[in-house]
Amino acid sequence: MNVSRLCSLYPTLLIPLLFVAGCGLFASSTAPVSRSPESMAREAEEFQSSRRFEDAIAQWRKVKESYISPELITLAEIKIADAQFDSGNYIEAAASYEEFRKLHPNHEKSAYALYRQGLSYFNQIHGFDTDQTPVSNTVTIFESFLRLYPQSEHAEEVRNKLDAARQNQVQYEIYVGQFYYRTEKYTSAIKRLEDALKRYPRSPLHDETLYYLGKAYIKAGDKAGGREAFQRLFNEFRTSKYVDEARSFLDKNF
Repeated sequence: MNVSRLCSLYPTLLIPLLFVAGCGLFASSTAPVSRSPESMAREAEEFQSSRRFEDAIAQWRKVKESYISPELITLAEIKIADAQFDSGNYIEAAASYEEFRKLHPNHEKSAYALYRQGLSYFNQIHGFDTDQTPVSNTVTIFESFLRLYPQSEHAEEVRNKLDAARQNQVQYEIYVGQFYYRTEKYTSAIKRLEDALKRYPRSPLHDETLYYLGKAYIKAGDKAGGREAFQRLFNEFRTSKYVDEARSFLDKNF
């Protein structure tokens, strides 16, 4: 019996048959095609270039999980870190760069990873009166970078950012010292400010440190200590605005 004869005899049979056949054709036409890690890497690069960072990270992870090429896997690891950094996810980026260095300590990109790890911490600094963990991490990483790669093309930038991070540390110590002074905890203020002078001896911000240190000593009853701090202020920071303020304070308290 031919098909037309079958359809005329069993018209209700045609619809389910067509449905089944259609599903079979649709499934075969849309079946996933296996892609090579190289093609996925190219697509990931395109995503990254167009700043579609989430898509880039997802694609690089597929490349990494392919396990087909050590070179591609290593590339994917550093590219994931770069995408995290460029999208502003500095916490994740710092962790990824650190992991890269642990896995590939002798890789040609190891210096770059350390540099970008330091930048990831540096970009998390939001002032001297906030959490100081990113500041201390920046100092640790950048000091390590300059020890290991003093001739790097990034060395000058690292030195500048390291100086900025250290100044942030000094500002924080002064900020805490001022708090103790305002709350009349003069002994605590003296200790904090003296420690700042010892830990950061070359800071250009120590005119303020010495000013509050001299005031704290005098308020604590140690006038000799106060005079010594103020004299150092007068000698080392002659043009500072704190010089006149210190002289005025001495006039009122002696």
